[in-house]
Amino acid sequence: MPRQTTFMKAGETTRQWHHIDADGQVLGRLAAKVAPILMGKHRPEFTPHVDTGDMVVVTNAAKIMLTGRKGEQRMHMRYSGYPGGLNMRSTNDLLEKHPERVVEQAIRRMLPKTRLGRAMFKKLKVYPGADHRHGAQPMQELSI
Repeated sequence: MPRQTTFMKAGETTRQWHHIDADGQVLGRLAAKVAPILMGKHRPEFTPHVDTGDMVVVTNAAKIMLTGRKGEQRMHMRYSGYPGGLNMRSTNDLLEKHPERVVEQAIRRMLPKTRLGRAMFKKLKVYPGADHRHGAQPMQELSI
């Protein structure tokens, strides 16, 4: 048995597609399950400096749940770059208008804050409803 650690190289890994239904799921718990899949930590050949993660499609983001009073109390900020350009919205307001952004932000903040983390985030596809446009891909259903 070899004693050397084998590292994957870019392009050696084969990506799989995973589908997750977010209907009735708690936001933070869902994000904590999706982020390691995007990073590739669920694979035995995980390499920290190579993007070995899989593609993830999350549907029904509009039916996500928040515990406690987080929907009213937690604020999402967006800054335009100009003086007085700070826009603040509660999570409930953002869930009504753009539910996919709430899920994307929760998952993005669990990924590395580097170029590699930005590449990992591009493999995430979030849709507010039950239908998505990746039906041609062989999907594996993940139950969380």
